[in-house]
Amino acid sequence: MTTTSLYERLGGERGIAALVDDIVETHLQNPAIRARYLPSQDDPEHFEELKGHLRDFLSAGSGGPAEYRGKTMLEAHRGMNIGEAEYMAVMDDIQEALERQGIDAQTRQEVLGITYSLKEEILHV
Repeated sequence: MTTTSLYERLGGERGIAALVDDIVETHLQNPAIRARYLPSQDDPEHFEELKGHLRDFLSAGSGGPAEYRGKTMLEAHRGMNIGEAEYMAVMDDIQEALERQGIDAQTRQEVLGITYSLKEEILHV
């Protein structure tokens, strides 16, 4: 029996790139968290760097070949004072993007589980 990695189930490099683009676009449309992302969008270089870090983070965390070299979750979110409502808005956006990308239910649950496991490193820091 062959076990397919989470990375492969997400579509590998291309699938993760499409997923990250979809997630970020969804965040930009979400009034609950949009303001957090707009300043990055005004700086195209920073915006692409942010998306690159997200791609690497998701790839590395799902068993792919990328090496994440960005900040820890705690460092990246320090001083942002993210509340429960914003955190849940992000989780909802990720769920929607996973569904739009045609990701199966089990894989969606795994991605959301990983994301949820980082909650304490993101909220109110």
